Amino acid sequence: MSAFYQFQFYLFSLIAIASALLFVTRRNPVPAALWLVNTMFALSGLYVMLDAPFIGVIQVLVYAGAIMVVFVFVVMLLNLGRTEVTDLRAMGARFGAGLVGLGLLANLLVLLRDPLPDAPLAGPQDNAVTPVAASLFSDYLVAFELTSLVLLVAIVGAVLLAKRRTRA
Repeated sequence: MSAFYQFQFYLFSLIAIASALLFVTRRNPVPAALWLVNTMFALSGLYVMLDAPFIGVIQVLVYAGAIMVVFVFVVMLLNLGRTEVTDLRAMGARFGAGLVGLGLLANLLVLLRDPLPDAPLAGPQDNAVTPVAASLFSDYLVAFELTSLVLLVAIVGAVLLAKRRTRA
């Protein structure tokens, strides 16, 4: 394993662990949800590095995308995310941005020191998405569409229940 891949693995691992710790220590649910999204992206990067690109993409689409959007939607619906921005929080954001910048700079330095080997790109025979998509959109199309309708009805019902509660 080259130094670049090893550095990337440790970087994604550190980001996932730090984001998970920040997720469980937040009092406000909205920043906690954003830290959880960050954890999901770091885990997705680890999956891609472990030669599981399909699982990495599903991690981003399903967990970081769909589930976290529903979670943030519920939090905003319940009005749980009221906090005031403090100078300490702004300083923490600057510190975090600086750490991300240092990580990217270290990434670049490792890449300049040990360039990537010339590896051929994955061809059509390595495509893991085609069999899943073919099965999903042929054999299980009705179940897939019914699930999307059930989720849509649940969201509309949640909005209607929230409107009734605020009017009374």
